[in-house]
Amino acid sequence: MQREQAQFGVLGMGVMGQSLALNVADQGVRVAVWDIEPKRFEDLKQKGAPPSLHGHAALEDFVAALERPRRILMMVTAGAPVDSVMGRLEPLLQPGDIVIDGGNSWFQDTRRREAAWKQKGLQFMGMGVSGGEEGARHGPSLMPGGPTEAYSLVRPVLEAIAAKRDGSPCVTHVGPDGAGHFVKMVHNGIEYADMQLLAETYDLLRRGLGLSADALADLFTQWNQGIAESFLLETTIQVLRKKDPDTGTPLVEQVLDKAGQKGTGKWTVQVGLDLGVALPSIAGALDARNLSSLKDERVAASGVLAGPSGESLSAEEKAHLAAWVHDALYAARVATYAQGLRLIQAASREYKWSVPLAELARIWRAGCIIRAQLLTPLREAYTQQPDLANLMLAGNMAPVLAKLAPAWRKTVGVATRLGIPTPVFSASLAYFDSYRSAELPQNLTQAQRDAFGAHTYQRRDRPDAGFVHSDWS
Repeated sequence: MQREQAQFGVLGMGVMGQSLALNVADQGVRVAVWDIEPKRFEDLKQKGAPPSLHGHAALEDFVAALERPRRILMMVTAGAPVDSVMGRLEPLLQPGDIVIDGGNSWFQDTRRREAAWKQKGLQFMGMGVSGGEEGARHGPSLMPGGPTEAYSLVRPVLEAIAAKRDGSPCVTHVGPDGAGHFVKMVHNGIEYADMQLLAETYDLLRRGLGLSADALADLFTQWNQGIAESFLLETTIQVLRKKDPDTGTPLVEQVLDKAGQKGTGKWTVQVGLDLGVALPSIAGALDARNLSSLKDERVAASGVLAGPSGESLSAEEKAHLAAWVHDALYAARVATYAQGLRLIQAASREYKWSVPLAELARIWRAGCIIRAQLLTPLREAYTQQPDLANLMLAGNMAPVLAKLAPAWRKTVGVATRLGIPTPVFSASLAYFDSYRSAELPQNLTQAQRDAFGAHTYQRRDRPDAGFVHSDWS
């Protein structure tokens, strides 16, 4: 008897592909899967793949097994592998078929691919997937971008597999062509900064107050019941509580302090430079990872470059530092999100995407890595003011930042005095202070540029008079 055609296909059976395929099958959808290594189908069987999920050894058989219009989720490594697989798929597809790239692809590549396939009558989408293996298996946050008509055809499956918050699926149509991958890139940039903020919090309380990993886990557990609540803080608590089976000490203390990266944070900073959007918090997190990779140099430098000596905390600082850092963490997180969302706004204008920021806050509230309590007031802010210039200006944010700023300043001040690096706490505070300053010293910068390079400047008293040049000698 001929097998009933599959309703959805997943191509690429790595960790994420397998998890998403199983998730789709769990929703009662008939799923066809393919991978260049057929042995991975055995992994799926061991993970409890239902009868409705079928593996195919040949790509041609995989495509033929799908009902039309075909809906294929492609989970392969970003870059050349995506183009290679698309080249193999294209002659097997028919007009109207849809392929979704669920990897972390460069958004300009997605724009190029979507435009090329559109000319051939094929539909291509780029979709950000957040939540890691666990999220992919049981409910990720999904950020699809591409043709509206294509989204309408894949929407039922995406809504079924997405994480749910208050009964609402954490997926929305982000916008045309590369919008989905752009938003996921910025999501990851925010993630870089948030992770670094937690690392700085850990370092400052560990070295400043001498708190142990267990004591920090207890403190963070208290924090996770309030405004600082987030998935990354919850993960940090789990990490701090884990013991090394070999030594019985906290496992985190055995982890070498060299952080890796896969490129999305770097892309975010590069695009910020291209679009003229300041991203000091995300850039600070990227720099922190790069500096951490210089382990041997840092060890050598520690014996040459002297830091503060004899510095100690006052009784007041010892009593209040943890509370100050808690407030600084929330304030710096607001500043970080403000930068990321401003970048999305700038790209949305540049590429005519009309990305709904309130919707992003909604779909990030569950399933994704940066889900946090902060997203609730963030969503409220952009629901009330969709064109809000900066999150820090929102009616429900500005008063909170004003209240938390003193603790933020004390946190950075203590860290600086003790010689403990806090690049993202510091950069976020500088961003806040720069943005709230009616006057900045770039009048001197412009005068310097005109003095040595005749780059001209505008006069404060006659701004409408255009650019002028002066003889500064």
